[in-house]
Amino acid sequence: MKEVQQQLFALQDIEYKSFIANLTPTVSADSVIGIRTPALRSLAKHMLGTETGMKFMDELPHEYFEENQLHAFMISEIRNYDQALERVQAFLPYVDNWATCDQMIVKVFRKDPERLLPYIEAWLCSDHPYTVRYGIECLMKLFLDKKFDPAYPERVSRIRSDNYYVNMMEAWYFAEALAKQYDAVIGYIRQRILPEWVHNKAIQKACESYRISDERKQELKQYRIRRSGK
Repeated sequence: MKEVQQQLFALQDIEYKSFIANLTPTVSADSVIGIRTPALRSLAKHMLGTETGMKFMDELPHEYFEENQLHAFMISEIRNYDQALERVQAFLPYVDNWATCDQMIVKVFRKDPERLLPYIEAWLCSDHPYTVRYGIECLMKLFLDKKFDPAYPERVSRIRSDNYYVNMMEAWYFAEALAKQYDAVIGYIRQRILPEWVHNKAIQKACESYRISDERKQELKQYRIRRSGK
């Protein structure tokens, strides 16, 4: 919508544009306006619930990266569970970068995480990489603490993808799981169940965490897979 685009360009920071473009290589640089996150979050809160905001979320796909960011931030603020879920379902097929995917943190989902599980399973089975990434992210954000179940890391461990951003999220999931549920997931590392790249990246990210003891980090480093001659 032209009205929304005008508001976005009014917030443009030209020096920030190249920084964002470099962070999101899957997005065309021409589609990046260059807007700092606090400004986008503020606009999202202002637009949510307005007629303009609702029309904006109905009109997909968007033209600019920041429109996708704005859309994700608006969904994150929706307080009605059914409405938030409906908006996520409609928007996921259009998510084309890791930043928009990761910043769609829907607060209302925390009220009843288990209700989301059938949708997460469907997302994990998607052919769309950022939908899969979002499914893993939901398991990481919502089900690694009190709601943890060993079935969840087992499900994530079965994901196989050629997409860098899916594999990175899978590694991130296991790094977080090692920080929060070490005894329950260390077997995936000891038995080398994960794809090699995911396995090594999970160990790397876990060893960078201050939440994991030096003793455990030493154990993890022993399980790095080293190719011959390296």
